[in-house]
Amino acid sequence: MLASTGPIAEPVTTSIVPLLSVRRDVEAVAFYQAAFDAQEHSRFTDDQGHIVAQLAIGGAAFIVADEAPDYDQFSPETLNGTTVRIELIVSDPDAVFQQAVAAGGRAVFPVEDQSWGLRQGRLVDPYGHHWLVSRPL
Repeated sequence: MLASTGPIAEPVTTSIVPLLSVRRDVEAVAFYQAAFDAQEHSRFTDDQGHIVAQLAIGGAAFIVADEAPDYDQFSPETLNGTTVRIELIVSDPDAVFQQAVAAGGRAVFPVEDQSWGLRQGRLVDPYGHHWLVSRPL
């Protein structure tokens, strides 16, 4: 019989948690709360007042942090664009999209039934991140 050397670790479920780099971190957290009803779960503030905040939209986690050029972590504003789009699947994309635009997002294309099987619209948040707000048809 094998001897135990300590507690058995629980298996880890694979997940992806995006980290959104922004220039105005505190303002960005407030935007995501207003735009998507994001809930803040934790916040770390460094000596310079920059934050790293963990948020969730309906249980889907993401992190907001001030850009850190020393660590090659740049915001879309600094890069003048982004290569990533965030797809937010919700039950009422029309309402969520309108709420996000009212909070300061800019519509790229409105929510409509798309030929690829989603009711979907796209917006850019004030920090340069692109959001596809969708639900399956």
